[in-house]
Amino acid sequence: MQKQEYPGSGLPDGIHRLRSAAGLPLFVKVRRHAPADFFQAEERGLVALAASRSLRVPLVYSVEHDAIALEDLGSGQPSGDHWSDAGRRLAQLHAGAADMFGFAADGYCGDSAQDNTRDSDGCRFFAERRLLPQARRARDAGLLDVRDLLRVESLCAHLSERVPRAAPVLIHGDLWTGNLHACANGELALIDGGAVHHGWAECDLAMLTLFGEPPRAFFAAYEAEAGVGPLWRGYAPLLNLYHLLNHLNLFGAGYLAGVRSVIGRFA
Repeated sequence: MQKQEYPGSGLPDGIHRLRSAAGLPLFVKVRRHAPADFFQAEERGLVALAASRSLRVPLVYSVEHDAIALEDLGSGQPSGDHWSDAGRRLAQLHAGAADMFGFAADGYCGDSAQDNTRDSDGCRFFAERRLLPQARRARDAGLLDVRDLLRVESLCAHLSERVPRAAPVLIHGDLWTGNLHACANGELALIDGGAVHHGWAECDLAMLTLFGEPPRAFFAAYEAEAGVGPLWRGYAPLLNLYHLLNHLNLFGAGYLAGVRSVIGRFA
């Protein structure tokens, strides 16, 4: 699509389904005061996911500071076969190891800036680029107390004792069930790619259990394709601490009990 066909300039903030001048169905997100580079980060993530040739992602037609125009995938109901296929394809996404944790540029997890500075050590990356910035932000905002922060810092210092070492792979990074979207034909696709980076595969699996959970067929197909077992479930809450802290910072004290529950279990 040519830039002049982009329809977002006259639209109000929100989600819009419409057609381009060429008749292409579009899913347009408009946000006048989006954080700097917000939609560009989404574009980078979706392009990286598409290059993996695993799960479907929407095509990016146009991106501006305040809007992005995507392929409209429609909405449907996935069958059991669709879930199994998605599990296999997520395992295929995670199959290719990268050289470093991080990404070529920073991104966003929700509205929170996500530091993707590259690192060769996964535990250090997860501690210094994920857990500690969120915990310190929450402490500065008065959402955590000093004791909470000290326990997160202690947890980070001993992270290698709690999480098995693993190579960095391309992950979605914000893979709650709402970002595993059922297309019009029932096929499952990845959407909202602003948090994409190279990290632990188990981070994607863990978040898929945080707010609801796909059917068992999905995880069975993933584990068969990847040749792994369900041991990741034992430390999934620790991996999800990043997202709980992020939700605490974005949405407030309703997430404090969840944060403290994980800290109390692992710190």
